Amino acid sequence: MNIAFVPIDNRPVCYTLAEQICAIDADINLFMPERGWLGDLHKYADNDRIFKWLNNLTNIDAVILSLDTVAYGGLISSRRCDDTFEQIKERVEKLREILVEKNAKVYAFSSIMRISNNNINEEEKEYWSDWGKKIFEYSYQTHKNGCPFENNIPEEILKDYIATRKRNFEINKIYLEFQKQGLFDTLVFSKDDCAEYGLNVQEAMELERLGGFIKTGADEIPLTLLARSIKGRLKVAPVFIEPEYKNLISNYEDVSIEQSVKGQLELAGCEVCGLDEADILLYVNNFKEHQGEIVMKVDTKPFDGLWVKPDKPYMIADVRFANGADNSFVERLFETDFDDKFYGYSAWNTSANSLGSLICAAKIKYLAKNYNKAAFRKLEVTRFLDDWAYQANVRQKLYSPDKNLIKQKMKPFEGRVFEKFGIKYDVGYRFPWNRLFEVEICI
Repeated sequence: MNIAFVPIDNRPVCYTLAEQICAIDADINLFMPERGWLGDLHKYADNDRIFKWLNNLTNIDAVILSLDTVAYGGLISSRRCDDTFEQIKERVEKLREILVEKNAKVYAFSSIMRISNNNINEEEKEYWSDWGKKIFEYSYQTHKNGCPFENNIPEEILKDYIATRKRNFEINKIYLEFQKQGLFDTLVFSKDDCAEYGLNVQEAMELERLGGFIKTGADEIPLTLLARSIKGRLKVAPVFIEPEYKNLISNYEDVSIEQSVKGQLELAGCEVCGLDEADILLYVNNFKEHQGEIVMKVDTKPFDGLWVKPDKPYMIADVRFANGADNSFVERLFETDFDDKFYGYSAWNTSANSLGSLICAAKIKYLAKNYNKAAFRKLEVTRFLDDWAYQANVRQKLYSPDKNLIKQKMKPFEGRVFEKFGIKYDVGYRFPWNRLFEVEICI
């Protein structure tokens, strides 16, 4: 199968993770634009090169497409770039012409512009450092009360913010027209960092009213769509480790963890079923009372039970904490071995992020026509080093992106992970965006 994949940006979880997952089946040929052409924290994607690359591809069966990349230069630049509606419309019309010529199934997603409730402008326009919380309040109260909320945001800032939102919203409506014309096999509009009210929530409701499909999440959606493009029957039974708490809502999401699990499975093209019918069990290490978050020093009750390895094939979504593993759970997990029934582990960032990438890898492994065991082991070693060793442990001991110090701190964890998988790699570490939030495990 030949798959063209246009990521959100050049982060490891958006770029290299897709490569690692597809490598599990040697019969999947994954084509991606060069990493240097994609956007990052400060740079926009090179759209002209990406369009030329996509246009030159032949014999493609499926296209997995981040529309934010081709329209604005990336997810972050969708909130920052100053291109006019007319400029972006011209760009997406050019994209439509290319996709029509491809004669491939297109699985696409576009974000509904998020509204973060803080004064951090790392991923927003410059004025967010002074007015972010005020803009969030304006958005929340305006939607809740049905009329513009009066506060002291400077007129030119509020005008610019509303204009940027309107531009992106109108572009999303163009995608809906493309869908009605049959351009997309699947089109998803993503909601990121959700609250109960807000202009983003209002836009999501309007897009849904117009026939759009709305999904909570962001970074994992291209991987979920990748899973959807892989045809084949797969029945999955969710198993919640804390079943009485499966109605609770994860951080940064607006649906229960149970709904999040089912939504990810269905979008990935899997059938949700009972235990007896399942091809694979999806164990969810969910939280009691509230989800913890290690880096934000938000604690929650860790796993305190026994882990008994299932007789059936299984995968594990460790979502007790946002952005990092539950150390107690991993300790119990490491008391058993990982045999051929093990179909993957994930614990990165939001619950949706963990679930989407996990399900994608498990589906590809289960349906693989030419299974590559070495690639699967490499993927799992990477996930444990990132999600458990780094995010849940070493990250808390770093004060800056220090490549030498991280290598030293990661060494003991490397030994434990290598032992569990019966393999040893030479591992290096990079901070691709020069911040602690993401690390790149270089095997």
